[in-house]
Amino acid sequence: MKKITLLLSSLLLTTALSAQLFSDDFDALNVGDYIGPSATEWTTWSGALGGAEDAQANDAQALSGTNSIYFLGQAGGGPQDVLLDFGQEYTDGILTYESAFYVMAGKTGYFNFQANTVPGTVWAMNCNMANGTVTIDDGVSSSLAVGSYTDETWFTLRIEANLSTGRWQGFIDGVCFGVWANSINQVATVDLFPLETSEFYVDNVSFDYAAYLPSQLNASVAGFNLGGRIAGTYKSPTVTIVNAGTDAITSFDVAIDLYGTTYPESVTGINLAAGQSYDVVYSTPIQVQGGIHNATATVSNVNGGIDGDATDDDACLVANHVIPAPGKVVVGEEATGTWCPWCVRGTVFMDRYENEFGNFWAGIAVHNADPMVVTDYDAAIGGFIGGYPSSLVDRGPEVDPSAMDGDFYERLVTPPAAIIANASVWDAGTRELQVTVSATFDMAADDSWRLACVLTEDGVTGSSVDGYDQANAYAGGANGEMGGYELLPSTVPAAQMAYDHVARDIAPDWNGEPTSFPATVNVGETHSVVFDFVLPSEWNENNMHVIGMLIDPNGGIDNAGKSTIFSNTGINDLDTKSTFRMYPNPTNTVAFIEADFDGNSEVQITLIDMAGKEVASKNYGAVNAGSKLPINTLSLETGVYLVKVTVNNIEMTQRLIVE
Repeated sequence: MKKITLLLSSLLLTTALSAQLFSDDFDALNVGDYIGPSATEWTTWSGALGGAEDAQANDAQALSGTNSIYFLGQAGGGPQDVLLDFGQEYTDGILTYESAFYVMAGKTGYFNFQANTVPGTVWAMNCNMANGTVTIDDGVSSSLAVGSYTDETWFTLRIEANLSTGRWQGFIDGVCFGVWANSINQVATVDLFPLETSEFYVDNVSFDYAAYLPSQLNASVAGFNLGGRIAGTYKSPTVTIVNAGTDAITSFDVAIDLYGTTYPESVTGINLAAGQSYDVVYSTPIQVQGGIHNATATVSNVNGGIDGDATDDDACLVANHVIPAPGKVVVGEEATGTWCPWCVRGTVFMDRYENEFGNFWAGIAVHNADPMVVTDYDAAIGGFIGGYPSSLVDRGPEVDPSAMDGDFYERLVTPPAAIIANASVWDAGTRELQVTVSATFDMAADDSWRLACVLTEDGVTGSSVDGYDQANAYAGGANGEMGGYELLPSTVPAAQMAYDHVARDIAPDWNGEPTSFPATVNVGETHSVVFDFVLPSEWNENNMHVIGMLIDPNGGIDNAGKSTIFSNTGINDLDTKSTFRMYPNPTNTVAFIEADFDGNSEVQITLIDMAGKEVASKNYGAVNAGSKLPINTLSLETGVYLVKVTVNNIEMTQRLIVE
C-alpha cells in the first residue's frame, strides 16, 4: 500500500521570525528555590508559581554545576506539573528541545509537548522513560521511536521537530535513536510531569528555533517503521517520504540498511506536490531478527538525480526486537462502550495490535452499557479501571488502550507456567459449542490456578434504534488523527460501524473455574476443563474466536490460547476423532503425529511459523489408523509453529514448540 497525503499547506511560506534561545541549569538558584518565579519561560499547568505544582532547585544530583530540579510522583501523578513556555504556538520552522534526565532505579520519567499555549487542549507528543527505555508516541501511533538509557545515570535527550516538513528526530547523548512523522506539527510548551511511578531529576534545559527554507528539490525521510518487533515474524517496513522542496517529485529510491543487508525499493510514476507525503510500504516482507539492531532508511535518486538538501535524506532507528517465550499468548482486555466518545481510540489500537502482534495476541473488547454488554464481565473489569476507555494486559495495571504495547512486550518474553490449547466441538443444528481448554505445565502448580474461556466476535453490527451508534470525540480532527475517525461525525451511524473483538461470553466467570486442577500439579502434566455454550442465532460463528485463559493465584492471566470455533490449537493427548496426538512437545529433534481414525485416511501435514509462512508440507497419501508420522525439527529455528494436519479434507491444527 502506498499512500499520498497532504502534510502541510504552507510549506512554501518562509517564516520571518528570528531565532529564539533559552537555557537553564538551575545553578543561579539556591537549594529549595522554586523555578517558576526565576524566569518568565517557567510556569505551571494552572499558572500558580511557588506552590505544589512548581519544582524546586535540588543539589542531590546534577549533570553540571551543583543543582537540578527533582520530580517525585504521588498517587495519581503530580502534584508537580511544570511547563516550559516556548513563547508562542509554533507551526513551522525547526524547534529543538533538550534536557538531561536522571531516572531513579525502578522508577519512571515523563514529559510531553503541548500544542497550544493553553495546556490540556492537544498533546502533541509524549515521552515515557521506564525500565531503561525511552518511548515516543503522539497519542495516535505508539512507539514512534524507541531509545535506551541507564538508570541512575545522566543522559541528554534532544528532540528536533521540523514543523514545516513533519520530520521529528530524537537523540540520546547526541546519537540518533529515531525519526518519525508526528501527527501533530504544532508545539507551544513542554510539560514536565511525574507519573505515579516517577522519580527523576532534570538539568540543563534549553530550546531554540530556526526558520526553515525549503530547497527547490528535496525529498525528506520523515518517518521509518519496521512494522513490528517480534522476532521470527515477517513485517513490511514503511518509510515516509515528504516533498520538502518546491518542485514536484516524480520518482525516487529508498533503501533500508538492517542486519547487515540493504533492502531496496523504487517508486516511479507519481506526482508528489510540495508538502505532500508518500508512505512506501515494502512489497517484500523482512523477517524480524531478535536483539537490538541499528537501522537506517535512505532516500536517493530523486527525479533521477540528487536533491538539494542532504541533511534529511536518511532516518535512523534503533530496533529492539523481542524473542517470545515459547507458547506465549498475551491477553488484552479493553473496557469500552458505544456511548464513550474517546473509546474509538481503543477501537483503533485494538485493531492495530491484532495486525502487529498476530497469533501472540488475544484482544477482548469488554463493552459497557450498550447492546454488546456481557453484564458479569463488564462488572468484573469495572473494578480494575478508573474510567473509559481503559485496558488491562494479562490483568496487570490499568493502561490506556494506546499504551498496551509496552505491557504486551514485557509479558511476551515472560515464560508461562503452562501452554494453553483449545479444542472445539460445534453442533450447527442446536448451536451448541463445547470447548475443551487444556493446560500443559512447565512448572509445578496447585489448585489455586484456574482455567477460563472467553468467546469473542468480529464484525458485529446493529441498528441505530438498538444503540449501535458510536460516539466520536475525534470528529473534525481537533483532537488529532485517530485511524480515520477524525473524518467521521461526532455520532457515527450504526450503518458505518462494525465492532471487532467483542466479548460475547465468559465461562465460568472472571475468576475462572475453581476446580480446574488437583491439589498438586507436576511438571509435564496436562489438565483440561470443558466449557459449554449455546450461541444465539444472531451471533456469527464464522467470525468468532475462542480464548482459553490460565489464571494465576494472584488473579493475573499467565497464558492463553486462541483459536476459531472450527480449528483446534495445541491439543495433546486428546483421544477424540476430531484431533490428533503429537509428542514430544516441546521437542528439539523430532515430533511424532498419531492420527486415530478408522480405516485408510488421506493425510497431509503442513508446518507454519507464527508469522503465517509455510515452512514445510508433505502429502502422505493413504495412512492407516494408528500410523505414527514424524516431523523432523533439527533444521528449524527455536520458536512456536503451527502443525496443520488435513485428514480426508478435515483440517486440525496444534502448536508445536521447538526448543
